[in-house]
Amino acid sequence: MALSVSSIATLTRFSSFYFNRISKRFSSRAPTKTHNRPQMSFSSSSPTEPKQSEKISAPYGSWKSQITADVVSGASKRLGGTAVDSLGRLIWLESRPSESGRAVLVREPDRPEGESVDITPKDYAVRTLAQEYGGGAFSVSGDTLIFSNYKDQRLYKQSLSSNDSSPVPLTPDYGGPVVSYADGVFDARFNRFVTVQEDRRQSSTNSTTTIVTVGLDGKNIREPEVLVGGTDFYAFPRLDPKGERLAWIEWCHPNMPWDQAQLWVGYISDSGEVHKRICVAGSDPTIKESPIEPKWSSKGELYFITDRKSGYWNLYKWVESNNEVISVYSLDAEFSKPLWVFGINSYEFIQSHEQKNVIACSYRQNGRSYLGILDDAQGSLSLLNIPFTDIDNITLGINCLYVEGASEIDPLSVAKVTLDEDKSKAVDFKIIWSSSPDCLKYKSYFSLPELIEFPTEVPGQTAFAYFYPPSNPNYQATHDEKPPMLLKSHGGPTAESRGILNLSVQYWTSRGWAYVDVNYGGSTGYGREYRERLLKKWGIVDVDDCCSCAKYLVGSGKADGERLCITGGSAGGYTTLAALAFRDTFKAGASLYGVADLNMLRAETHKFESHYIDNLVGSEKDYYDRSPINFADKFSCPIILFQGLEDKVVPPDQARKIYKALKEKGLPVALVEYEGEQHGFRKAENIKFTLEQQMVFFARLVGRFKVADEINPIKIDNFD
Repeated sequence: MALSVSSIATLTRFSSFYFNRISKRFSSRAPTKTHNRPQMSFSSSSPTEPKQSEKISAPYGSWKSQITADVVSGASKRLGGTAVDSLGRLIWLESRPSESGRAVLVREPDRPEGESVDITPKDYAVRTLAQEYGGGAFSVSGDTLIFSNYKDQRLYKQSLSSNDSSPVPLTPDYGGPVVSYADGVFDARFNRFVTVQEDRRQSSTNSTTTIVTVGLDGKNIREPEVLVGGTDFYAFPRLDPKGERLAWIEWCHPNMPWDQAQLWVGYISDSGEVHKRICVAGSDPTIKESPIEPKWSSKGELYFITDRKSGYWNLYKWVESNNEVISVYSLDAEFSKPLWVFGINSYEFIQSHEQKNVIACSYRQNGRSYLGILDDAQGSLSLLNIPFTDIDNITLGINCLYVEGASEIDPLSVAKVTLDEDKSKAVDFKIIWSSSPDCLKYKSYFSLPELIEFPTEVPGQTAFAYFYPPSNPNYQATHDEKPPMLLKSHGGPTAESRGILNLSVQYWTSRGWAYVDVNYGGSTGYGREYRERLLKKWGIVDVDDCCSCAKYLVGSGKADGERLCITGGSAGGYTTLAALAFRDTFKAGASLYGVADLNMLRAETHKFESHYIDNLVGSEKDYYDRSPINFADKFSCPIILFQGLEDKVVPPDQARKIYKALKEKGLPVALVEYEGEQHGFRKAENIKFTLEQQMVFFARLVGRFKVADEINPIKIDNFD
């Protein structure tokens, strides 16, 4: 579809220290404190693309690929969590781009040859807006499902045993989606649901967050009753097996939950109220920590993850008798991740005896994930040999684990991992759900990620990235040509790029682009010290590291220094704009819902992040000096911007402001706005359009090649 616009394309219908480390495969790096991995092989078969007998010589970027933008957008299903019903059947939440991003709960088939079953009726969608990023939107106990409905944000109860069960509302109708719920658990003792509530009735930018109880009878809808309140944020309300103690995480401005937080335990009275409470972790001013993921064993012991002392999120246990915290297992690795969304679940109790607990857990070390079985009595950790090299969450099934994960050749998937009788080895591995079930037929095109470690601007300091070389079974480059390269700066910025199969990356590499995904200083996955490199230095460290990575790859002969492009979304969009304004490394850029004005972001963003950038930026002068919008005169290369018109995290005025300034300066610039999109694009047509327009924009302005795909480019101001 051609969009001829003079200003904005509004899509209403579519929405000397250089060392030789570049060839390190991330999958070959082993943990530093583990038992030997057992040997076990798993195989899968799928048709692959036939290769031509001789490769065609053609310029990088002009190669034809069967990994089209349609393929990518159709493979962009998101996973919103997993659970198991009373019969041991897996339930998962998937977001469907083909249905405008609607999130639907699905149950695995009763028989291997059967079809999966949609649980969510067509008039409903399962998604919470709590803390804007959501997560923890549903919970299952036996035959009962509780979920948050996207349109009105009310909680509903639904029976899983009846195929025609209609959801019954549990919370009041406030006339709009102004009260949200997340991360809830069942309380059998009082027949109620304990959940985090975010109330925006008084203020949309300064909501009130509490832990509340919701009655489950469904007959008399009442106002939820506050169980715990008084601080800025809450997460992980978790009841012990008897319903007598409630654990939770809380934190206050100006901290984010990964900066500093506290773990509390409250004692539940016979009337159902918290009558006494004690702080388990986070109150000692001499210990800087951010506890996360409290969980009770079947014996009533409280476990949790925190990063005290070592700076790595490791597993700990609370000794109630003397309010002491003891380490369960120590490793320079991350056993959890930042609390951006509710519902994180990195470990499960698979056996509990009088003398010990056997725990399935995942952790991240040196750029990859591991799945292990931890015996807390022996203090031993045995690794399970499974194909996934990247793991998100774990759900306990009947004699098995359901693992959300991926690898360099596996897209985001859910696998059923069956354990032996001793619960120490994996004896079977089966994919139950895949975000892209047909992707293996493109395997011959796949570019495999290489974990690289490169020098930063700080002498003796390094940072990390995943590099993907150009790869296509039918094409080769012309003589002596170096490929154009697209560098991605991830969002967050307190987040992490992963070296997994992502067809949006393969879209570029299969057309002859090099691609690099940077974990700049401030990223997660490498401990608190690495994470805190960005404190007071956002817009400096991230920009420097992205530029250093690009220069390193050019110096290594992996990319053409005259055809370096940069892209990023949200915080990554800010890094993109800052790199283009304050450095001259890149020749063009794409910002997806990125930040141009730090002061505007601070004034307009939602409560969860309203003080986040205070820790990342610093003084008022820093706010001004690091805002790209204030230095339009320093931009010197083409930029394309993409923005959702319902974005409450980075409002549309950010993109419009930078667009107007660059247009007035005379630089080639284009702005695409999507109606109905929020922070991140969910509709298949918009995902496709964004990908194609980035490709053709870069090709026309810096690529020196013609793309093989038939793409109608939008009009570029000051160029067309």
